[in-house]
Amino acid sequence: MTHALATRLTAPFSRAALSRTSLSRTGGPDDDGFQDLLEHALGWTLLVLVAVLVTRLGLM
Repeated sequence: MTHALATRLTAPFSRAALSRTSLSRTGGPDDDGFQDLLEHALGWTLLVLVAVLVTRLGLM
Protein backbone atom coordinates (compact mmCIF):
# COMPACT_ATOMS: atom_id res chain seq x y z
CA MET A 1 0.00 0.00 0.00
CA THR A 2 1.42 3.34 -0.92
CA HIS A 3 1.89 6.10 1.62
CA ALA A 4 -0.64 8.40 -0.08
CA LEU A 5 -3.30 5.71 -0.14
CA ALA A 6 -2.65 4.81 3.50
CA THR A 7 -2.96 8.49 4.46
CA ARG A 8 -6.30 8.81 2.66
CA LEU A 9 -7.66 5.65 4.27
CA THR A 10 -6.66 6.60 7.81
CA ALA A 11 -7.40 10.34 7.58
CA PRO A 12 -10.98 10.08 8.92
CA PHE A 13 -9.60 8.30 11.99
CA SER A 14 -6.94 10.84 12.81
CA ARG A 15 -6.69 12.19 16.34
CA ALA A 16 -7.94 15.64 15.33
CA ALA A 17 -10.98 14.24 13.54
CA LEU A 18 -11.84 12.00 16.48
CA SER A 19 -11.52 14.83 19.00
CA ARG A 20 -13.80 17.07 16.92
CA THR A 21 -16.48 14.41 16.70
CA SER A 22 -16.29 13.51 20.37
CA LEU A 23 -16.88 17.14 21.37
CA SER A 24 -19.90 17.71 19.15
CA ARG A 25 -23.24 18.07 20.89
CA THR A 26 -26.50 16.48 19.87
CA GLY A 27 -28.52 19.65 20.31
CA GLY A 28 -30.75 18.11 22.96
CA PRO A 29 -31.77 19.83 26.16
CA ASP A 30 -29.31 20.19 28.99
CA ASP A 31 -29.66 17.66 31.77
CA ASP A 32 -31.15 19.24 34.83
CA GLY A 33 -32.62 17.54 37.86
CA PHE A 34 -36.29 18.37 37.34
CA GLN A 35 -36.51 17.21 33.73
CA ASP A 36 -34.65 14.00 34.55
CA LEU A 37 -36.94 13.29 37.51
CA LEU A 38 -40.04 14.06 35.46
CA GLU A 39 -38.88 11.78 32.65
CA HIS A 40 -38.28 8.89 35.05
CA ALA A 41 -41.64 9.40 36.77
CA LEU A 42 -43.52 9.47 33.47
CA GLY A 43 -41.64 6.42 32.23
CA TRP A 44 -42.51 4.38 35.30
CA THR A 45 -46.13 5.57 35.13
CA LEU A 46 -46.37 4.40 31.53
CA LEU A 47 -44.85 1.06 32.46
CA VAL A 48 -47.40 0.52 35.25
CA LEU A 49 -50.30 1.52 33.00
CA VAL A 50 -49.23 -0.91 30.28
CA ALA A 51 -48.80 -3.68 32.87
CA VAL A 52 -52.30 -3.04 34.24
CA LEU A 53 -53.77 -3.01 30.74
CA VAL A 54 -52.06 -6.26 29.78
CA THR A 55 -53.20 -7.90 33.02
CA ARG A 56 -56.81 -6.70 32.68
CA LEU A 57 -57.05 -7.88 29.08
CA GLY A 58 -55.69 -11.30 30.04
CA LEU A 59 -52.83 -11.12 27.58
CA MET A 60 -50.39 -12.52 30.09
